[in-house]
Amino acid sequence: MLHYLCVSIARVKGSFATGRYLMLTLRRAGGKGKQPQQPVFANHERNSKKRAPRAVCSVYKVKIAINTRFLLPGRLEGFGWYTHEIARRMALAHPEDEFLFLFDRPYDKRFIYADNVTPLVLFPRARHAAAFYAWFEWRVPKALRDFGADVFFSPDAMCSLSATTPTAMTCHDLVPLHYPRQIPFRHRYYLLHYLPKFLRRADRIITVSEYVRQDIVRSCGVPSEKIVAVYNGCREGFSPLDDAEKRVVRKEFADRQEYFFYSGAIHPRKNIPRLIRAYDRFRQKTGAPVKLLLAGRFAWKTGAVKTALEHSPFRDDIRLLGYVTDEHLALLMASALALVYVSTSEGFGLPLLEAMYAETPVLSANATALPEVAGNAALLVDPYSEAEIAEGMERLWADRTCAAHLIDAGRRQRKRFSWDHAAEQTYQLLKETAGK
Repeated sequence: MLHYLCVSIARVKGSFATGRYLMLTLRRAGGKGKQPQQPVFANHERNSKKRAPRAVCSVYKVKIAINTRFLLPGRLEGFGWYTHEIARRMALAHPEDEFLFLFDRPYDKRFIYADNVTPLVLFPRARHAAAFYAWFEWRVPKALRDFGADVFFSPDAMCSLSATTPTAMTCHDLVPLHYPRQIPFRHRYYLLHYLPKFLRRADRIITVSEYVRQDIVRSCGVPSEKIVAVYNGCREGFSPLDDAEKRVVRKEFADRQEYFFYSGAIHPRKNIPRLIRAYDRFRQKTGAPVKLLLAGRFAWKTGAVKTALEHSPFRDDIRLLGYVTDEHLALLMASALALVYVSTSEGFGLPLLEAMYAETPVLSANATALPEVAGNAALLVDPYSEAEIAEGMERLWADRTCAAHLIDAGRRQRKRFSWDHAAEQTYQLLKETAGK
């Protein structure tokens, strides 16, 4: 069906510059791998006033309180997207239950998904150690008592040690324990001290992969029977593009050339310096005019990335895009020669799933949870071997039959992951935790 796709794309000349609008008249193949358009929170309509919890209503079967402090308009990242996908579906699917959303700052009304959601802002803003403690140990317990909560759900690996309400929490990984120097200093010692306590305190722990579940049992001595792995899904908006659309995106972002693509924050665990050096090897061996595009905000300890970039003989072909919008991310993912995701430690690895929905081949590290998510839909390499990463890039560039096989495998593998299923599993676990 003929239709118009209006996209705002920024011209990249070594950095992410001012956007311009392009009107593309395109004929799209009907819906292969396509998902519905995601909700947009561009309108920052907010409610800055605290709202008291509603009076007890006998029609509600279960009263569920949720830590929603990462629902930030225009800034949904890892914890925020997870909270949004799970909380929204639970509230909409279960109008018979009441939900208390606990924010630490004025909230966007668009995050109040249904009439059975009561928002409450608790002071202070919990973004450093002292505020974490005050928010979780003083303000949250009182809010839970006042609301009469049957269960408290915390999706960001923190919970209240002093609250008596049955508690379930999601632990996405144990990076603070295994790689403490990769955690910002202001959070590091708080998480080192309290994360094991949170894991022991929680009545039920949800992990996003079997790898993380086993890691908690092994590293923290938590009984395996109280931990359940519930896989993430892929957020809406990722779908394949036809050749004409890909050419437009590549023209704007990569001077019409093919490119390898990385999506995610730029920090040590993501292994970007090795990826850059592996890319150098690939270019030196093949001479292929393929660029490397890195999309993601600079987080911390990025000096090694800058050094690798400065020493690269192909630095003019490496583009640091910075943070990109969700719309741009979907276009970039679908137009890439391949996703290259060689992180040394991941609790899940959402970009792999996004690439499968965009029908883009995947080169992934063979470490931690990534093989679990990838299945047989990715070319797996040792993330500590620059030579092996370079060989993987060469294979995906030279062997298009291999790339097509990975795309086909991705169509099957992605069916294992669904936010609808994850939300319903989480809801049932919360009911069990509440004793309902």
